[in-house]
Amino acid sequence: MNVSDNEVSLRSLFADFVAITKARLAISVVFSSVAGYLLGVSDDYLFNWATLIMLTIGGYCMVGASNVFNQIIEKDLDALMDRTKNRPVPTGKISVRNAFILGSVLTIAGIGILYSINPKTAMFGAISIFLYTSIYTPLKTVTPLAVFVGAFPGAIPFMLGWVAATNDFGIEAGTLFLVQFFWQFPHFWAIGWFLFDDYKKGGFFMLPTGKKDKKTALQIILYTSWLILASLLPATGYTGELKLSIVSAVIVFLLGIWMLVYAVKLYKKMDAVTAKKLMLVSVSYISLLQVIYVLDKFIR
Repeated sequence: MNVSDNEVSLRSLFADFVAITKARLAISVVFSSVAGYLLGVSDDYLFNWATLIMLTIGGYCMVGASNVFNQIIEKDLDALMDRTKNRPVPTGKISVRNAFILGSVLTIAGIGILYSINPKTAMFGAISIFLYTSIYTPLKTVTPLAVFVGAFPGAIPFMLGWVAATNDFGIEAGTLFLVQFFWQFPHFWAIGWFLFDDYKKGGFFMLPTGKKDKKTALQIILYTSWLILASLLPATGYTGELKLSIVSAVIVFLLGIWMLVYAVKLYKKMDAVTAKKLMLVSVSYISLLQVIYVLDKFIR
């Protein structure tokens, strides 16, 4: 094997690693944790580069492990759906045995790295893997309530950063958890809507009513409204050290209205195109909200 073959092999291995750990999703989750960490640092809890780096690496390991185990469990169903049939496990690029070894290594490494920050951070990371892999994943083919269960591990990263910075879970971390918890519903129901036919091939129940109907669209509007209210809680002065200025609160509110407009549009149009737009807006919403929270903390 020459150097060129080695380069191709390494690129292929890296591509498979990126795919099986769902790198884009993992990076977005790590971004949430980093935002939470920056919100947690203060005169009492000083910023530390080593902690931030460990949170980033440990967080990626935990998310990657969850995604690996998820793909092992769902490999036969993934093979049935267009969006997942080319993943490494259903195609055989990575065997179930090797995937399990990778998932186990990522889990041990992730928990170990997060534990070196503090035990609470490791505990919440471990809870996230357990809920995502052992409860959320099996429930996806059983009941639409899987989205509710999945919202718990999905909401942990934002508050995980705060816990990493402060070694404390209080009203501040709880508020960050609540924001990302309510965000999960309109985001994933929008995905479940525009990928409804593909999910149906795998037997997944992602929409609350099991159908692309007015009741589902109405629930998306309701959860988006609750998301807006939760996002504004730091402006009330009742969330401890987690605070938001009036100017930033107005910006967050306008972002929420932007997302709510698309939720209402989905209720009116009931089509996949609008659902996909809502999904994209929801991703922008949570990312911009986290940036605004952090900027407000350091500019205020």
